[in-house]
Amino acid sequence: MAFGPNPPPIQAHICVKGGTDAIAFYKKAFGAECPFHALAEDGKRVMHANIEVFGGEVMLHDEFPEFGGGVLSPSSRGGASVTISINLPKPSDVNAAIARAEAAGANVVLRAEDTFWGARYGQIQDPFGHIWAFNAPLQETNP
Repeated sequence: MAFGPNPPPIQAHICVKGGTDAIAFYKKAFGAECPFHALAEDGKRVMHANIEVFGGEVMLHDEFPEFGGGVLSPSSRGGASVTISINLPKPSDVNAAIARAEAAGANVVLRAEDTFWGARYGQIQDPFGHIWAFNAPLQETNP
């Protein structure tokens, strides 16, 4: 099913060049699950996929330059225009997420470091051109 019963109020919908490979990468790098994906009529490109990751959901699809609006990935556009931010509970989770993504083939854009805003923060670029940022508070907060 492409649309579950409780969709989040905001979802990222990313375009990639190589949708099937992207799904495999996100599974390996982030421990993602893909409960739904559908291929285009050509039987090769991903028309739509739902990727469950870090307690949220990202939708993705392959490039479709034949559609209006220039549906192209960051790889074809020359870079990403947004950063996908992941908020994690502990500083060590940031280190672990970046290490796992790097081992799966991501490039580290910014090694994890403690920041002036009181967080552990770092960024990776996935093989499809998207930037993912990982953020966790340095001190645990009590609700």
